[in-house]
Amino acid sequence: MPAASAAAIELDRLAVAAMRARGLLPEFSPQALQQAAALDRAEIETGPAIRDLRALPWSSVDNDDSRDLDQIEVAEPQADGSIKVLVGIADVDGSVKTGSPIDAHARANTTSVYTAARIFPMLPQRLSTDLTSLAQDQERMAVVMEMTVAADGSVGRSAIYRALVVNRAQLAYPAVAAWLEGTGPPPARLADVTGLDAQLRIQDRAAQALRARRRTRGALDLESAEARAVFDGGLLVDLRPDPQNRAQELIEDFMIAANGVSARFLTDKGLPSLRRILRTPQRWDRLVALARGEGDQLPGVADAGALSAFLARRRTADPERFEDLSLSVIKLLGRGEYVLERPGEQAAGHFGLAARDYTHSTAPNRRFPDLITQRLLKAALVGHPAPYGEAELQALAAHCTAQEDNAAKVERSLRKSAAAMLLAPRIGQEFDAIVTGAAQDGTWVRIREPAAEGRVVTGFQGLDVGDRVRVKLIHTDIARGFIDFAHQR
Repeated sequence: MPAASAAAIELDRLAVAAMRARGLLPEFSPQALQQAAALDRAEIETGPAIRDLRALPWSSVDNDDSRDLDQIEVAEPQADGSIKVLVGIADVDGSVKTGSPIDAHARANTTSVYTAARIFPMLPQRLSTDLTSLAQDQERMAVVMEMTVAADGSVGRSAIYRALVVNRAQLAYPAVAAWLEGTGPPPARLADVTGLDAQLRIQDRAAQALRARRRTRGALDLESAEARAVFDGGLLVDLRPDPQNRAQELIEDFMIAANGVSARFLTDKGLPSLRRILRTPQRWDRLVALARGEGDQLPGVADAGALSAFLARRRTADPERFEDLSLSVIKLLGRGEYVLERPGEQAAGHFGLAARDYTHSTAPNRRFPDLITQRLLKAALVGHPAPYGEAELQALAAHCTAQEDNAAKVERSLRKSAAAMLLAPRIGQEFDAIVTGAAQDGTWVRIREPAAEGRVVTGFQGLDVGDRVRVKLIHTDIARGFIDFAHQR
């Protein structure tokens, strides 16, 4: 067997084993696959409550190879200088009914899992990349979040409704970003859709306003490029960071705003909701020390605005090292979680986004909390009771948080196995690194080339998150994803 094939097969085997070890289902049940095969088209609904928005110049912007398209966007300038933004979300609930075999799989895993070996989709590809995907030139049902973005980035009037839509242009982040920044030619599809170039400029203007507004409120602007596995003829040849660009920021800004609209809509309707929160960081003292080490300062009490301003100063002063600083801050902030918000209550809010009203509703092909929220929204639109009781939502919030954590551990495990595979021939080499974790269970560092994280097994005493160190590679274990370093003092 060629070495390239053997490596790919080994990574795939490790991915399946990691999924099972973390309580995630690597394969769909025969019943779920049978249900998916029986669906021959996406359900199209009509009626007075369904708007016909097929004529609008909708477009999507996603990864080059993405086929599970959850969102499309369109924007329209208003006479008062504001911009009306429409975000269309794939109506996954129309094809995935509560309690069905596909729903049971989605409820079990709660998320798609993206590993260096392969993707484990939350929904069968027959749905997520076809019937429930907002694919180019296909008529689809969507849940639309409409919002008016003022020149200062504030969101004014908003509405949610269902509509029939058509994606006129499936675009990719790199090409759109290069064009927006003036470093590349227009994406090919821009010439095929009349007015699409102006449309994207309008969207970008609205997104920039939204982002500027969030920054003034203390939202954290971080860089957290994950390593992407690069294969050549089936052989793993590199792990490369996938840094965020302007087109990704555009979509991120719209999704954050749309998720706020969804959260407030459910609150206004007196319905419970799943909120996405990030609590005030427990290790604020270490963030203070981190800032001090950079020749800066933070207050003694957690303050998102002060942290945001510190990050902005460091991005300007040392852009080359900002990604490392971002990673340290992300580790110290902790992980987000899902919680139930009952009518009349207020959840903790999202520290990183400086937002109180925030849910996940914009990726129902990939995340189960978004599908739950979509069902809540659709029930609210027709005045039906919530399809989930509060006790069930509370249990689902805990389950989705746990499974998201398990999925992240699987993805991290496979990145480590892939990195160990790349680094195996380089035992004894030294690398510059940054400390990314320091706790009772070990001290961890990240190196840049290839982008990989490993454990410091000797000389780790006194190290803490954010420290920059020199390490020597002393051992790798592909099966277990172990990469061991010695600190070189």
